[in-house]
Amino acid sequence: MKNSALFIFVLCVFMWACGDAPVPKPKAQLRLEYPQVAYLEYDSGCNYSFVKNQLAEIKKVNSCNINIHYKDMKGTIFLTYKKVDNNLRELLVDAQKITFEHSAKADGFVPHPFANKENKVYGVLYEVEGDAASQAQFYVTDSLKHFLSGSLYFYRKPNYDSILPAAAYLKNDMRTLMESITWKEMK
Repeated sequence: MKNSALFIFVLCVFMWACGDAPVPKPKAQLRLEYPQVAYLEYDSGCNYSFVKNQLAEIKKVNSCNINIHYKDMKGTIFLTYKKVDNNLRELLVDAQKITFEHSAKADGFVPHPFANKENKVYGVLYEVEGDAASQAQFYVTDSLKHFLSGSLYFYRKPNYDSILPAAAYLKNDMRTLMESITWKEMK
């Protein structure tokens, strides 16, 4: 009886002495903070103007095509302007084809249609989810004279989780750019 009481006592001590099982700490998440956004009006010198993030650097590729570089984020928005000359259907198909070429690596596409009747700007922004080379694409047009497409690329191998904060920041800039387009008369 004495031994069984001692055994029960020792068993109880061991049961209460043991705490919760150790839980590994979760992996640390990279906390990226970007400066507050301030936009400036930019005249392309071509047939369109827009607002851009003041942190972005503009580099003209030719008279109407522009690269918008984000040095600290190692990303670029490539803008391509084309004149509509009875080829709107071809331009739309090409823009959508470029977007859907990323479907092999993308987990999905989220289209965001846009229409600004006052400025005659109509288009779609596609958010690309997953490890695709481009995280966002857009096109806008007035359906008669102007067509502008844009693509967001980073200078590194696509890894959706690691570029997600920068991609979200630049997608917001891309949306603002797209929504601020104003057309000029053809030169």
